[in-house]
Amino acid sequence: MTEPMRDDTREKLKTVSTATLTTVLFKRGFRNCYIQGIHLINPDAPRMVGPAYTLRYIPAREDLDHLGVFEDRTHPQRKGVEECPAGAVFVIDSRKNHAAASAGGILLTRLMKRGCAGIVTDGGFRDTPEIAKMPFPAYHAHPAAPTNLIRHHAADLNLPIACGDVAVYPGDIVAGDGEGVAVIPRHIADEVAEEAFEQTIFEDFVQEQIEAGRGLFGIYPPSPETRGEFKRWRGEKGR
Repeated sequence: MTEPMRDDTREKLKTVSTATLTTVLFKRGFRNCYIQGIHLINPDAPRMVGPAYTLRYIPAREDLDHLGVFEDRTHPQRKGVEECPAGAVFVIDSRKNHAAASAGGILLTRLMKRGCAGIVTDGGFRDTPEIAKMPFPAYHAHPAAPTNLIRHHAADLNLPIACGDVAVYPGDIVAGDGEGVAVIPRHIADEVAEEAFEQTIFEDFVQEQIEAGRGLFGIYPPSPETRGEFKRWRGEKGR
């Protein structure tokens, strides 16, 4: 069983950008950790951080995918919405197909009310005008009004999936901001969060210096003199 996500890791990841996270992951050899082709529907939603809970779709088949399947309480889409743990991110492999909805406003509302941290699909959601007003992070590729049943068969839950060409394993830490979504392998999430948190503080210092008119050389990346200056700045700022 995957150990629970540490509270301090979650809080640090809420303060860092996906840009910083992808750089920290790149330093560890991870190049394919940013989900491609998606965007945040509701830009005023809070930052999204949580362990992945996954759903996999395969292509629909006419004799299996009809409206009656939703009466079955074991249907993976409906079951997943009711079982995704509080604090987790519901991640859907829709094969990058947004011709039909991966889910809609009612299911996203249920996830929000159950305390889940957000939802991601490399397909599309329906009811996006309503989703855009929800205080719940939701990422997709493109609006998709038709029911999922015309394109998607919900195959299984909480197994490794692909989402936007990124491998997502159950329990991986999923972090989203206004730019996109990064996936952090669970076994390095704590150290990645710590380094990204520290890097963000340094980059805040750099941003302040650049805004004051300083040039890049010797500051980004920093010279030994700049490191000393940063240390003094950090002490003054209480960071």
